[in-house]
Amino acid sequence: MSRGTYSVGKRQREADKARKKQDKARKRRERRDRGPAEVEYTTAEEMTGALPPVGEALLAIQHREQQPRRASAIPARLFIGGLARETTSERLREAFKQFGPVTDAVVVTDRDTGASRGFGFVTMENRKDAPKAIEGLTETELDGRTIVVKVATERGG
Repeated sequence: MSRGTYSVGKRQREADKARKKQDKARKRRERRDRGPAEVEYTTAEEMTGALPPVGEALLAIQHREQQPRRASAIPARLFIGGLARETTSERLREAFKQFGPVTDAVVVTDRDTGASRGFGFVTMENRKDAPKAIEGLTETELDGRTIVVKVATERGG
């Protein structure tokens, strides 16, 4: 190949680059021709919404102070190992419900066969219920199998 001749791909890339440069210059000229945009005016009510009168707001704050403050519950995820093939997510939920509200219960299944893989996860609504569930259900029998309950940890990638 002699100097100055480029492959088809190289010529195409150069043409694309030149076209983009021209488009950018055209857009810049169009923006200059249009001039500055007009400022849109809004009222304070449109920005903040309808606010209650000051008296009502103060009464609401005082009423809130009289109620005892409660921290929102922090959920806890538990690993359950040694599950029987017959154990369902609903059965798992029922077993853990006696220790506190259960947000989620899942039995992990094989992707191909749909059969249980022998473990699952339960999410307790409040982390304070998790130690009771671990102590109460570890080494107990569920659907004919002895299960193990631990705090779930993130799987290392």
